[in-house]
Amino acid sequence: MSATLGVLLQELEPSWEIRIYERLDELAVESSGPWNNAGTGHAALCELNYTPEKADGSIDIAKAINVNEQFQLSRQLWSFLIESGRIPDPDAFIHATPHMSFVWGAENVDYLRRRYEALARHPLFAGMEFSDDPAVIREWAPLLLEGRTGDVPIAATRSEAGSDVDFGRLTRLLVESLTANGATLQLGAQVRKVRRSAGGWTVSGTGKDGAFSVESRFVFVGAGGYALRLLQGAKIDEIKGFGGFPVSGEFLRTTRPDIVAQHQAKVYGKAAVGAPPMSVPHLDTRIVEGSSSLMFGPYAGWSPKFLKKGSWLDLFRSIRFGNLWPMLKAGLKNLDLTLYLIQQLIARPKTKFKDLLDFFPDADPRDWEKITAGQRVQVIRPDGVLQFGTEVITSADGSIAGLLGASPGASTAAPAMLDVLERCFPDRWEGWQPTLQRMVPSFGTKLSDDPARAREVMARTAGILGLNPPAETDDVRSA
Repeated sequence: MSATLGVLLQELEPSWEIRIYERLDELAVESSGPWNNAGTGHAALCELNYTPEKADGSIDIAKAINVNEQFQLSRQLWSFLIESGRIPDPDAFIHATPHMSFVWGAENVDYLRRRYEALARHPLFAGMEFSDDPAVIREWAPLLLEGRTGDVPIAATRSEAGSDVDFGRLTRLLVESLTANGATLQLGAQVRKVRRSAGGWTVSGTGKDGAFSVESRFVFVGAGGYALRLLQGAKIDEIKGFGGFPVSGEFLRTTRPDIVAQHQAKVYGKAAVGAPPMSVPHLDTRIVEGSSSLMFGPYAGWSPKFLKKGSWLDLFRSIRFGNLWPMLKAGLKNLDLTLYLIQQLIARPKTKFKDLLDFFPDADPRDWEKITAGQRVQVIRPDGVLQFGTEVITSADGSIAGLLGASPGASTAAPAMLDVLERCFPDRWEGWQPTLQRMVPSFGTKLSDDPARAREVMARTAGILGLNPPAETDDVRSA
């Protein structure tokens, strides 16, 4: 998010001075690191939690459309940066990877069929396929059928428009571009205080060369889980009442070439009852630094840390008089989540491995290793709602902004940071429009409303990014 905001600002105002402070000695080794997230280019092509079933049995696709629209904006920004030479060959960070949904059991098969029917003719989901034929599903993803016996019905959808993204590599490429064009990067710099000053804000902390302090008219806090405490420390009214609930996780990973070769897709299933959206099980192709592997998970865990390399006191230090009741209220409202986390924490490795067997019945524990995923801090709103998403916080005068929350996260970096720009620089917003339209052509409109434009934009970005273009079909509708 921070790197994305930086390149947007550098294009819009090349004379502005930009400074980046990173508390670790490397960039993007927390949430953006490739092994700390699923690497899914979230476009709602396969994520079933974005298409809930309504009480009347119909499928609500509104959130799926919104998430897809957001990802199209990110794709357009990346395409602009590649064409303008700011970042190199897209093969460094993004790869075409089919997105699939996979379910078993008669009720789930019926749900997936209705979901497919609701999405398939929409312009952003053109080309999606559905099958409940095991032979077809075997062609799409052989591992799903290896060793599968019995007569339990199964079904899957597939979209070849999906992608796998190394967000860690992308972040480093963006920051390299920023520093090449004049921005300053300081690694190993722990920001400890953000305080108001006559000129805007004083940002201070400690680095490798001792203490530092810098004045700035605008500050963006893109510190992952630590954003909450830094915004609290800034004492802006807009952060009052907000809290955070940390959730950790684990994945299983295999690099065996013969196994990896049989599964070239990101396959998402249905979340367990009470599980948060970020715990939707999925068996994924991952391409990191040119090497392919498979990753399965996530298995939810819990830690009071707000970052993977954080403090055991993070949660307790974030508690204030103003957010204590919202946090307690969120806990009482989400007892099913608490129960789910307890079950995950006490589950034995053998029990957890059975979840993988639902996707890959022939999986052998000896072929898989456990890796610890990134730490996520879910937003607790002042009304006590536990929010599974992202929340942009901006001060009334627009001089400071920060990002809270998690999924779909990095996939929505472009629209999230465009929102920051609009809210924080209203006096410059209109003048920036020509440049923004050049960078993100469809910004300000909805591709959903214009099937022809949607096809044009998606085909263009697919060509630049090396992804699969939208499927040829005339059976699409505006929504």
